[in-house]
Amino acid sequence: MTSEINLEDRYTVPGRYWHRLDDGRVQCDVCPRECRLHEGQRGLCFVRGRVADQVVLTTYGRSSGFCVDPVEKKPLNHFLPGSSVLSFGTAGCNLACKFCQNWDISKSREIDRLSDAASPESIAEAAERLGCRSVAMTYNDPVIFLEYAVDVADACRARGIRAVAVTAGYAGEAARRELFAHVDAANVDLKAFTEDFYRRVAAGHLQPVLDTLQFLRHETDVWFEITTLLIPGLNDSDDEIHAECAWIAANLGPDIPLHFTAFHPDYKMRDVPPTPPETLTRARRIALRHGLRFVYTGNVHDAEGGRTACPGCGEVVVERDWYVIGRYRLTDDGRCRSCGTALPGRYDGPVGRWGARRLPVSLARAGG
Repeated sequence: MTSEINLEDRYTVPGRYWHRLDDGRVQCDVCPRECRLHEGQRGLCFVRGRVADQVVLTTYGRSSGFCVDPVEKKPLNHFLPGSSVLSFGTAGCNLACKFCQNWDISKSREIDRLSDAASPESIAEAAERLGCRSVAMTYNDPVIFLEYAVDVADACRARGIRAVAVTAGYAGEAARRELFAHVDAANVDLKAFTEDFYRRVAAGHLQPVLDTLQFLRHETDVWFEITTLLIPGLNDSDDEIHAECAWIAANLGPDIPLHFTAFHPDYKMRDVPPTPPETLTRARRIALRHGLRFVYTGNVHDAEGGRTACPGCGEVVVERDWYVIGRYRLTDDGRCRSCGTALPGRYDGPVGRWGARRLPVSLARAGG
């Protein structure tokens, strides 16, 4: 494969966020990395680069694959519970996490492996045909395929299908505003709560992610939840978990769901052991002590860590086993059936019954 960028390629489109520098380079402004490029160079994400004196996106309309998932897998526990979501991603990433769980996609330099070509309209049509209530831009980060992500979200919304962004939140200010103006829900991956971790392990910075979280909470109507993957010895200390939970409580409030999930050895961190279940339990207890009301554990079977309790009367209103919903005591608009308290989230109709199924999809076979 060649990394040469070609404007004649139908998957290459002009980018919206960049500017020229006095030294002749152009700076990409999609994310805080601010890659400064000479002609023909690509940014760290690999899917954006400079050609004909502009920054372009080289993966518009190309995907690494499609799959119908439970929405709880994103994870979103307070968004259309039990429903199915059509998930897709592209290639590349603007962070360089040594523990990446989707490294074969996010770190791919083989753009030609993106064999699923799909227009925004065909994705929306497929989601409607498959009975999905939402479409999730995931696997890698929609920030780096912003122009494609926005068009997909708009095509879905036109059919009454919600748009979901699964993101690390590592976005420039203008790109952040555009992306989240077009989506209905997000899960933000807060990878750790120290600058040292972000710098050494993810090749990024913490503050831009905190800026995204505060922007979502205070300047949008987007429903969002937070995920932190706990990695033994790197971001799982009591002090760091206390600091993260205190910040969330003070800056975002007690009603933002927080998911602590288990790490498994992958990519460049195969020598680190898996996260013990007791680490997740400990983190959840710390979060609850800080007043966070909806704290979950993931990538493990944990009945307690999968439950949602009503903040009004304390009754367990949702029980989950991994991605399967069991007991469900909420009305169609998300109120506790015992006391009438409204739970934070987006509820619209009866609970779905998709369960834990994972259904790989070819858009060609689906008629897309």
